[in-house]
Amino acid sequence: MPTNIFLFTLGIVLFQQLPVLPDSGWFWPGLAIAAAALYYRRWRLLAFLAGLFWALVFATVGLGRQLPVQLQGRDIRIEGVIVGLPQSVAQRVRFDFAVAHWSHPVDHGLPEKIRLSWYYPDAVIEPGQHWRFTVRLKRPHGNSNPGGFDYERWLFVKGIGATGYVRKQPAPELLATPAALNISRWRQDIAERISAMLPDSDYLGVIEALVIGVRQDIEPEQWDIFRRTGTVHLIAISGLHIGLVSGLIYFLLLKLTAWTAILRIAPPKAAAIAAVVAGLFYAALAGFAVPTQRALIMLAIVMASIYWQRNAHPLHVLSCALLVILLLDPLAVLSPGFWLSFLAVAVILYALAGRLGGSGYWAGLWQVNWVTCIGLAPVLLLFFQQVSVIAPLANLVAIPLISLFIIPVLLLAVLMVFLVPPLGQWLLQLVDYSLHGLMTALSRLADLAFATLQPGQPAIWSVLMALTGSLLLLAPRGVPGRWLGVVLFMPLLFADSQRPAVGAVAMTLLDVGQGLSVVVRTASHVLVFDAGAKYSERFDMGASVVLPFLRARKIRRVDALIVSHGDNDHIGGVASLRQAMPVESIYSSVPQLLGDGMVQHCRAGQSWQWDAVVSTMLSPGEQVFTGENDNSCVLRIVSRSGKILLTGDIEAPAEAWLVQRYGERLQAALLVAAHHGSNTSSSASFLQAVRPEIILIPAGYRNRFGFPAAQVLQRYSDIHARWLTSAEAGALTVVMDGKVSVQSYREQHRRYWQQ
Repeated sequence: MPTNIFLFTLGIVLFQQLPVLPDSGWFWPGLAIAAAALYYRRWRLLAFLAGLFWALVFATVGLGRQLPVQLQGRDIRIEGVIVGLPQSVAQRVRFDFAVAHWSHPVDHGLPEKIRLSWYYPDAVIEPGQHWRFTVRLKRPHGNSNPGGFDYERWLFVKGIGATGYVRKQPAPELLATPAALNISRWRQDIAERISAMLPDSDYLGVIEALVIGVRQDIEPEQWDIFRRTGTVHLIAISGLHIGLVSGLIYFLLLKLTAWTAILRIAPPKAAAIAAVVAGLFYAALAGFAVPTQRALIMLAIVMASIYWQRNAHPLHVLSCALLVILLLDPLAVLSPGFWLSFLAVAVILYALAGRLGGSGYWAGLWQVNWVTCIGLAPVLLLFFQQVSVIAPLANLVAIPLISLFIIPVLLLAVLMVFLVPPLGQWLLQLVDYSLHGLMTALSRLADLAFATLQPGQPAIWSVLMALTGSLLLLAPRGVPGRWLGVVLFMPLLFADSQRPAVGAVAMTLLDVGQGLSVVVRTASHVLVFDAGAKYSERFDMGASVVLPFLRARKIRRVDALIVSHGDNDHIGGVASLRQAMPVESIYSSVPQLLGDGMVQHCRAGQSWQWDAVVSTMLSPGEQVFTGENDNSCVLRIVSRSGKILLTGDIEAPAEAWLVQRYGERLQAALLVAAHHGSNTSSSASFLQAVRPEIILIPAGYRNRFGFPAAQVLQRYSDIHARWLTSAEAGALTVVMDGKVSVQSYREQHRRYWQQ
């Protein structure tokens, strides 16, 4: 049975790699192969085909739930219910909305679930409320960058078929309040009570994560500590916590009923039922995330075997949990949490189950830590481009404290918050003090120079080799060739950095939405031109796009950072970049905004040479323009194979000045469009002077400014230039090495759920 389940899973996983859905022409050949497999009783082949078919069914249904193209940008009147927990982000509230009814102009229905933002709301948003909104929607879309978060995939997995915002007019109408038996409302009530009792706590976000599985309020600095110490898995309701709570309830009730004999059924049966109920309640607090689903299913199987007095093999239990989750939702394989959850249990079973000899608690905990560290390292590097070296030591401290003390006290505190509030507040403060001590210890470990490995974005083949290597390293003593596991890990730890040759240059226009960030790489140097926008204290493009890209390319330092001007969509991510990575020199047209003495004012004539590639600042010069955009830094990069012109947000006046001063010397094969393709830039005279072959346009998807302007695109066509936008193509990489080539990240990594 485990083999067939594995092949069923393999079929689902391989299907998710398709760039487009197979057309109807594949139906009859597939049916014939399935019929032959059934006739000849080739159950393994049939299991694999079943996985492909099951994934196809859910993919087809999921794509059918997405917003029709013709409804994008139109006002639609809808009614429905708020599901899940709303999130407050800056001056807006973001929430998922289950659509029940809609009105004109919708003819063929709307997605069942959409994600909405309500800017400056004038009402309290709670789960379970029934509202009537006028909304403006768009199809699921996200930034597409190497090493970055795939927002479109996340929306698809969550079943969200559109995103948009609530219109102020007509005014939203609250039609009904939440029902009393609403789990999401209970979760929010718990969060509100905890927040009221710990108003000044630095660890409120961590406490909320441990109690209700919501991690949105954890500070970025705390996230960094958890990642560097490999303790992220503890900061949410996970399978470990479900097992702990259920096991504690089982043990206590088993002893109590056996001692008192107050129940008519056997104590193990009563304890098993109570353990499942406790696990179900705790999983509900987490919103039934994939790790808790896996743990709950495994718990139910184990407790059922106790109830009916049957032996349950751990591998069969894990396989059954895997099968149930994939039958309910085959798209779960697109979530990193799915892989980390199941692989962690599988690695522990493989490495420790059935081994001769026993060990004490601490020795066993150490074994579990280093086993999971080795077994999960390839997957962690694949998903997050980093793995913690000190994770076994950090978890040796964190697991007992969180699992054996903090979680039980927190659950008791939640109960007391409703029954005896003063006692509940005292228990919450006790947890807060404990977390302070834990975070102090973890931060010391995280500050160690060797705390993490960041070898860059690994190839799939190197991940598979490393997984094979981990199986060898964790094999029982006496298995020949265990040392080969170290050899199989080597390609993973030395990922290709894709550095250009001497004299060549690789420039990547990152997809940062409505903003700008460019990374220029030579053989041994890196330049970053702007770093995108900052949207809130917890989210900016420097941390979410620029840094993951640099780490995926094995870049540890930035030789030059140019901040073209002071607009948020160019300067917003700079602070996160500087905090996370050494920057040798900084140039800006507004150095005072960056707040330190190491920033130089960019001036025409500044120049440097790296690896036979020359960079020269062309503007600003002695001319001071009224508009800040026109004072943007303008950089020309000259390689052996062509020239690049980076223009920031300059408009027609600055373009005219550049043409007058440099004339034909402005010529460049590659131009990054000025001011995101606005009609106030890319003047005809400027384009005639530059004569670009390729123009890259940094513009956000369906941005409110309408960039790039139609008139600008016509001017690009008039000079026979090829143009591409980051909104449609994702990150765009141009390599100048003997010839000029352009690579679209979205096209190279397209999946069927993308537009």
